[in-house]
Amino acid sequence: MKFLKFPMLASTAAVVVLSFLAYSANAQRRDFVSDQEAELIREHQEIDRRIEVLTKFIDRRLAAAGIAGHQWKPQKDAELWGEEPKGTRLDLLYDTKRILQKAVDDIDDIASREGAAIEGNEKAGKLFPKAVRNLSASATRFKPIFQSELARSTNEKEKGLLFDWIELCDQI
Repeated sequence: MKFLKFPMLASTAAVVVLSFLAYSANAQRRDFVSDQEAELIREHQEIDRRIEVLTKFIDRRLAAAGIAGHQWKPQKDAELWGEEPKGTRLDLLYDTKRILQKAVDDIDDIASREGAAIEGNEKAGKLFPKAVRNLSASATRFKPIFQSELARSTNEKEKGLLFDWIELCDQI
């Protein structure tokens, strides 16, 4: 009888893992920024402006997901920002997490270059601290929004994303 329980447990675990992997693979295929937004990222090479743009991308997705606390006005500069983000609430939350991670990665990339962030690069030396402060302020602003959403959420995948979001805000 013990032998019958183990294969059932193993097969159940395999189904759960495969379901998660299938969702992860599908979520990874989705572009987390539109073509117009990607162009804005390319245009804003200065780190302080790039962090501001990425933060606005997050606000756009929060507005599209119907999450309160965002600072986005959809009609403002519609031509510049392009079409409003689309997708399920879970897709939009996943996109916001990837955008915030991109902002962190961009900051880390500059910080890892010897002398690029502060010394020897006068322009980056002035912009880097501003970018770090902007990212920190954004994380401080976003964290309570996601804590509130976590308290209301009933979807386990959504809760996982919200936990990740909150943890990332804490790391920043």
